[in-house]
Amino acid sequence: MYNYKRASLLLGFSIWLVATIVFRIAGQSFFLVDNPTVLALLYLSTPPALMVLAHLFFTRFRLVGIQPALAAGLMVIPGMVLDTFVILFFAHFMPNLPVHADAEFGSWLMWAYSSVLIYGVVKSR
Repeated sequence: MYNYKRASLLLGFSIWLVATIVFRIAGQSFFLVDNPTVLALLYLSTPPALMVLAHLFFTRFRLVGIQPALAAGLMVIPGMVLDTFVILFFAHFMPNLPVHADAEFGSWLMWAYSSVLIYGVVKSR
């Protein structure tokens, strides 16, 4: 059986990679920083979507006690580390998005990462 810690890191990296590719290719179609309604919908839909993924992962590995919080932390580490450079070099990584979207993008990332972390802590109680 696959170690849940290694699987947490792999899942986190995989989600980061897919999301980065999607934003790079089609971000201009849905990350509309000049449209508050669309941006609000993105912010509102992100935590439930990520919580469902985390819940499925926690269930799959039958995580109990502190394990969901540890798994959640491991899930977000790859993306948080790599997104540091995506935000720093935003114009190079996301040439299809307006340069002024970097703050909203960074804010949305922190929102997404914190929702996974909070869910992991809540599940650990």
